[in-house]
Amino acid sequence: MQITGYKSHGVAAAVALVNAVTSEGGDDSDDALRTLLRECGFFWHQFEPDQAAAFREWGGTLRPFFEATDLETAVSLLNELLLRIPMHPHLADHDDPVGLHMHYAPPSADLAHRFRATTLMNLSELVCRHGLSRTGVCAAEDCDRVYADTSRAGRRRFCSEACANRTNVAAFRARQRDAP
Repeated sequence: MQITGYKSHGVAAAVALVNAVTSEGGDDSDDALRTLLRECGFFWHQFEPDQAAAFREWGGTLRPFFEATDLETAVSLLNELLLRIPMHPHLADHDDPVGLHMHYAPPSADLAHRFRATTLMNLSELVCRHGLSRTGVCAAEDCDRVYADTSRAGRRRFCSEACANRTNVAAFRARQRDAP
């Protein structure tokens, strides 16, 4: 039985944060960060504006992981971060439909630390299970957003359906122009 893995909220949260903080057109305002936390299943009501800088810094720290093109680079980055971010795993069973589950930072830690620990551990689990085949930077021209593929097939190369469709339509039109 798989308890955590590539479909975890920590991976989705890492992608959302990196895109909010480092991508062109991203929104890293306090309200956007609070919304990101809520949508990714974190205790968003604990977010305080003075924590925003820590979230923004973490988004910039994680971007090189998604840009890594070889496993050795990605593993080295994650290992460095695992040494920097203190972990204190514990079991939790708060009012959550998941039931008993693992947290990687104590409840007394601030929200930014719990977020860093969770995203780091879940990205590490993803790499252990799938290598780099499920993460990257969008393949669409002029898009710098990152993605983590949670599909069964694991063939995603775009951050969104919009980027995939735009790229495929452009390729189709180019083939039509080049056809005799």
